[in-house]
Amino acid sequence: MSESPSLFDRETYRRRRNRASASLHNATFLLERAQDAFEERLDDVNRQFKHIAIIGAWDGTITSALAAKYQPEILVQVDFAPDMAALAEQRCPAAETIVGDEEALPLQLESFDLILAPLTLHAVNDLPGALIQMRRALKPDGLLIAALMSNETLKELRDSIGRAEIETADGLSPRVSPMAELRDLGGLLQRAGFALPVADREQLTVRYANPLTLMQDLRAMGETNYLAERRRVFMRRETLARTFEILSTDHSEADGKIRATFEIAYLHGWSPAPDQPKPLRPGSAKMRLADALGTREQPLSGDTDH
Repeated sequence: MSESPSLFDRETYRRRRNRASASLHNATFLLERAQDAFEERLDDVNRQFKHIAIIGAWDGTITSALAAKYQPEILVQVDFAPDMAALAEQRCPAAETIVGDEEALPLQLESFDLILAPLTLHAVNDLPGALIQMRRALKPDGLLIAALMSNETLKELRDSIGRAEIETADGLSPRVSPMAELRDLGGLLQRAGFALPVADREQLTVRYANPLTLMQDLRAMGETNYLAERRRVFMRRETLARTFEILSTDHSEADGKIRATFEIAYLHGWSPAPDQPKPLRPGSAKMRLADALGTREQPLSGDTDH
């Protein structure tokens, strides 16, 4: 693994997830959406996976669904937080449950034909290294599907906190985690050595009765501030009040409910194998795109009006 700057305080993240093990049941909507997306993608793959690992066990729900779907010979679920791992083990005792770090995965080389990573990779300091480790843990032609928060997540909260701190405090401080953009995530799959990489995303807009209910959901999911450079003091009362005011005025609906965007990026890639399909060489197509579409090909010009 390469050395990477510590953007995230991983010990604080572990504590947040340990605490969230008792409250996750109050805010499972993102996990449920990721599970639905995994199932949709796996339904398109005509394969019976027998050696499966889940990186980010959460409450064990996804592991249980995979156990029922595939009846795998080997089923491993890994979580960074001991209390969350215990919760997952309780939900799916058939799986081997491991307390392990996404940045130093306790998985043997070429041992799995499917790895799923639901909603934890956005909190690792060395995402390329984590992807490389997962690719190495896959057998040739093994499949990785990962879901992680991406760039637009909590953009309303980020805007509100930033403006409130500028107005009431001594400038900006790290409060909401920065997250990768989709085009960068697709490139990371290639850098990590995955074949046939695909990256796509979806946005969910959740409406909350008031800012406090949003904060409660983030706490229930273990997604409160774990940035390494965060201020170790509580937000000023006037800053918090101004944050809530901006959320309620600038990021609200006509009925007064505030908006919170959650953007989930999905990464899909295969461990290389000799018999995998290969992309065609540029210029080797047998048909022109214009012919296939039944239209005329238009030459490019230097000036274009939009």
